[in-house]
Amino acid sequence: MAGGVWTTPNKVRPGVYTQISSQEQPVGRVGDRGTTALALSLPWGEPHKILTITPGTNLLEVLGYPVTAPQLLAVKEVLKRAGKLLLYRLNSGVQAAGTTSGLKVTAKYGGERGNDIQIVIENAVDDPGKFVVSTLLSGKSMDKQVVSSAKELKPNLYVTFTPETGELAATAGFVLTGGANGSVTNQEHVDFLAALEVQEFQTVGLLSSDSTLKPLYTAYIKRLRDQEGKKVQAVLSDYPMAGYEGIISVKNGVILSDGTIIDKVQAIAWVAGATAAAAVNESLTYDAYDDAVDTDIRLSHTELEAALVGGEFVFSYSGGKAIIEQDINTFTEFTPSKARHFAKNRVVRVLDGIANDLKRIFEQSFIGKVDNNVDGRTLFWAECASYFASLQNIGAIQNFQANEDIIVTPGTEGDILFVDIKVQPVDAIEKVYMKVKVV
Repeated sequence: MAGGVWTTPNKVRPGVYTQISSQEQPVGRVGDRGTTALALSLPWGEPHKILTITPGTNLLEVLGYPVTAPQLLAVKEVLKRAGKLLLYRLNSGVQAAGTTSGLKVTAKYGGERGNDIQIVIENAVDDPGKFVVSTLLSGKSMDKQVVSSAKELKPNLYVTFTPETGELAATAGFVLTGGANGSVTNQEHVDFLAALEVQEFQTVGLLSSDSTLKPLYTAYIKRLRDQEGKKVQAVLSDYPMAGYEGIISVKNGVILSDGTIIDKVQAIAWVAGATAAAAVNESLTYDAYDDAVDTDIRLSHTELEAALVGGEFVFSYSGGKAIIEQDINTFTEFTPSKARHFAKNRVVRVLDGIANDLKRIFEQSFIGKVDNNVDGRTLFWAECASYFASLQNIGAIQNFQANEDIIVTPGTEGDILFVDIKVQPVDAIEKVYMKVKVV
């Protein structure tokens, strides 16, 4: 279903409709959050495809490393908060390969990780005439096959086998060589964003300081939000000039408890995951970066104030932790019709949630199924009232009175419905001004 910003009722595609149904419970509910997307250059993994990664995914099988490996630092950081990562490997790389008598072995994917694969061929002790062919990754056995000839070997998660002339022969082991990560161009990012567009997510992070990619991601987010009605955010580094509620600009990074330095580009992974996972009634202001003990660059009071005024997402040191000074985005050009609260990510999450949830609700249960008459509009009003009541119950909005704040009227044409809704998102307490009188 189409969505987005409209000025006059001149849309061509079908929009939002209501549905008359008997004695059914309201379908309106607050949607789930927690999905973020990253495009990374990696030493292993299927390229040019969106992979769904969760905290329970066996990363050794999918990406060739355990989650604690430095090569997967971004994956580890994003999964500290996000419930789901949509991961796109940007680079194809060059596949490592090796040959022994009667057998050619090729790494399943391109990348340097293929150089850590070793093949060992041994005589089968309990089965004379056969061989045990083992695939090792950094010395750890990942696959074993007992075969009589190379033709019987099956591909596994790490290599493919190609029989050549001659028979198998026992060998102490040979290592695959020639694996390389390869390079990444901006076109790979364009392809990633195109693939991501049909996915459901809350945030996307750009782990790059490339000045040509930041406008690309910004334009992408603006199009999704304003033309497609898909309310998502992007997290970039050092890009406050975006000046848009859909863009978060990270100013600095953190230091983890083990001494690992997460700079502002690498910190994007955690910020994207934390923002995606934050509930509509939750602010990240003064929330601590998981396992961080300091910031990589400490800013003075004056520098922190300047960063906040400029729309930058900044970490500061407090009590042995790195905390978020304020959960804000890059929107700073306030107007009477678009005031300062649009700069607060908690408020944006509420407003984005409303847009995304209502779109989802009507796609699933209403679109094209209801007459545009009094009964249909009454049911539509009731559905909206139920949904906004649930938001008020969890403290996402306040002072909502359905009878006054929801107005549903028919359009000038039979397939148009006008809905006027007033909401007051709840922000978190961030400043306290006290007067203390000594008596």
